[in-house]
Amino acid sequence: MKISYLINQYPKVSHTFIRREILALERLGFDIQRISIRGWDAVLVDNDDIKEQGRTRYVLQDGLMSLIISSGRILLSHPVRFLRAFLLAKKMARRSERSWPYHMIYLAEACRILPWLREFGSSHFHAHFGTNPAEVAMLVTTLGGPPYSVTVHGSEEWDKPEYLGIFEKVRRSAFVVAVCSHGRSQLFRWGTFVNWSKVHVVHCGLDPAFHSVPVVPVPVAPRLVCVGRLCEQKGQLLLLGAVSQLVRKGISIELVLAGDGEMRAEVEAMIAQYGLHSVVRITGWISNEQVRNEILAARALVLPSFAEALPVVIMEAMALRRPVITTYIGGIPELVRQGENGWLLAAGDVDALAIAMEEVLTSPVDRLAAMGDAGHHRALQRHSVDTEAAKLAKLFRNSLGVAPPADTPEYY
Repeated sequence: MKISYLINQYPKVSHTFIRREILALERLGFDIQRISIRGWDAVLVDNDDIKEQGRTRYVLQDGLMSLIISSGRILLSHPVRFLRAFLLAKKMARRSERSWPYHMIYLAEACRILPWLREFGSSHFHAHFGTNPAEVAMLVTTLGGPPYSVTVHGSEEWDKPEYLGIFEKVRRSAFVVAVCSHGRSQLFRWGTFVNWSKVHVVHCGLDPAFHSVPVVPVPVAPRLVCVGRLCEQKGQLLLLGAVSQLVRKGISIELVLAGDGEMRAEVEAMIAQYGLHSVVRITGWISNEQVRNEILAARALVLPSFAEALPVVIMEAMALRRPVITTYIGGIPELVRQGENGWLLAAGDVDALAIAMEEVLTSPVDRLAAMGDAGHHRALQRHSVDTEAAKLAKLFRNSLGVAPPADTPEYY
C-alpha cells in the first residue's frame, strides 16, 4: 500500500518521532512518500535525518512560479474541483489568525502536491500536525486526491482550535490520530459526537537506540538535563530560577540545556543575571546519539513545561532508565507516575521544582536506579514504535477497506 506523508518541515531535529514512524511503516511493507513544505536547506546533525532529506520532495523548493503554474493547471483541467477547494480555503480563512492570502497559498501548495500523489499512486494522504499541513491535506482531497488523515499533537492546536478549524479538519478526514488520551479528549471537545469514532490514540514510538542500549548506571555527579527547544512553553526560565535557589542553598548542581531555539538570548541573559555560567551549559542542536548520551550522563531529566501533549523526550529518558521531573499537564501523567518513575509538579511552581531537583540530587543512586527501571518498563510497554506503527497501519487499511496480509499479527 502506498501512503503519502505531509509535514510542514521534514526532517527536523525535534521531529525524529515522525521519521521513526515512517521507517516502522516501511518495515510493515508500506511504501511511504515523504512530502514537506520546507526544510530542503536545513542544517542537520543526524545522519538518519540527512538520509531522509534526500528522500523528501519539497513544495516550496522551486519557488512561487511553480505554485502558480500548478494552480493554473488544476484550474483549467478541473475547474469545479478547484472552485470547491477555493471556497473551502476561504471558509478556513474566516476565523483564522492568518489572513486569506495564506489560505490561498495553502490551496496553491495543494495544487502542487496533487500531481505528485497521482504519480506515486498514493492510496492515502497523512499529515502530521493539525495546523497548516492538515489544511493542505484537506484541500488536496477536495481537489480530487486520496482520502486524508492527520495526527494532531498539541499543544499548539489546543491554544487556538477554532482559529485552526480543527472541527472542519476532523469532519472531512478519514480518521484522526491523537498521540495521547488527553489529545483525544481535546478532539472530542472541539468536535461533535458524530465524529468521535474517527478519533484514535496512537502513541509516538521509541527508537530502539533508546531502549536496547546496555544499562548505564546512574551517575554520582549532581547533573540534570533538560532536552527541548528553548521556547516559552518548555519553562527553561523557571528552571533557571530553581537552579539559582539550589546554588544559594549550597546544593551542588550541574544543568545541561540540550537544544536551541528562539529564546536562547533570554535564557543566556538569565544565566548571566543569576551568575550560573559555571553550572549551566547550553549544547545547541545536537544529534539523537548526543541527546542519548546527555540523558545517560544525568541523574534525571527535568522538563518543567507549561504546555505539552506528551513529550517524546520523556519517554526516551524513561527508556534509558532515568527518572523524570516534570509537570502534570497534558498527557504527561498518562506516562509518568509520581514517586514510581518520576516527580509530577504543578506547572509554574518554582519552589516545588527546586525541592524535587534537590531530592534527585541528594537521593542514593540505588533509589534513582529503581525508579529508572520502573520507567523503562512503562515506556517500552506503551511506546514501542513497531506496535504503534501497526496500530496506524490498521487504521490506514480499515479506512480503505484493505485486508491485512495473512501473517499480520493482531496488536490490539
